[in-house]
Amino acid sequence: MNRSLQQAFDFLDESNAVYELLSSLSDKEFNQPTQFKGWSFNDVIGHLHVWNYAADISLSDGEDWVEFSNKALKALGSGSSMNQFERTITNNIKGKELLEVWKNYFTEMSDRFASADPKKRVKWMGPDMSVRSSISARHMETWAHAQELYDSLGVKRINHDRIKNIVIIGNNTFKWCYTVHNRKLPSNTPYLKLTSPSGEIWEFNNYSDENYITGLAEEFCQVVTQVRNIKDVNLDVTGSDANEWMSIAQCFAGPAETPPAPGTRKMVAR
Repeated sequence: MNRSLQQAFDFLDESNAVYELLSSLSDKEFNQPTQFKGWSFNDVIGHLHVWNYAADISLSDGEDWVEFSNKALKALGSGSSMNQFERTITNNIKGKELLEVWKNYFTEMSDRFASADPKKRVKWMGPDMSVRSSISARHMETWAHAQELYDSLGVKRINHDRIKNIVIIGNNTFKWCYTVHNRKLPSNTPYLKLTSPSGEIWEFNNYSDENYITGLAEEFCQVVTQVRNIKDVNLDVTGSDANEWMSIAQCFAGPAETPPAPGTRKMVAR
């Protein structure tokens, strides 16, 4: 792979880690529900595959993208669920067959992103974005949805410093959180001081001793992707702005979503 775009390599590594997690499961085990809206493992992998495909075809900005986006808007606008629409794209394949299709596609796709111009603008269901932002978003969604798989299997996740891509998205969507929740935007983004999985310190925004968030980077990622409630992690959140942000944080597009209730997203004891 041409590794000129590091985010493409990070996406590939994250996806391969999830593949390894699931590779020994039986077809039947892919039917088990997760703590995310009752989605099954099949639903999760199908969702990741379909939107990987969407991001990939947006690179060429041709008829494939126009056809896909029109079909998605029509289906979702008619009341179909996300999963129902996605099954029309995957032809409702399941289990190990779906897993292999997903793996083969994300492997080839990461090569195409790695060799693309990082600053090129590509289409999406919302505003256009750069190639770098597009593959970073795929990394973020892969990481976030994988959490319900790790949780359901009772496997403690081992994170790596590639989650910095997710931290950056989480921090950059501070304004978005307030916009989508129709709240007044504070004048300053709270100071972030996070410890990476390797022990490195990552700092963002202007220093403040009044509004700040400190702690593990992976726990910040869990909150901004809404795979954990802020009360279920050990972040030190100080100040009214910091606390409000963490109560409504969502680094993904779409309408305002309510974070999971405390205690509802957690690793299952095995």
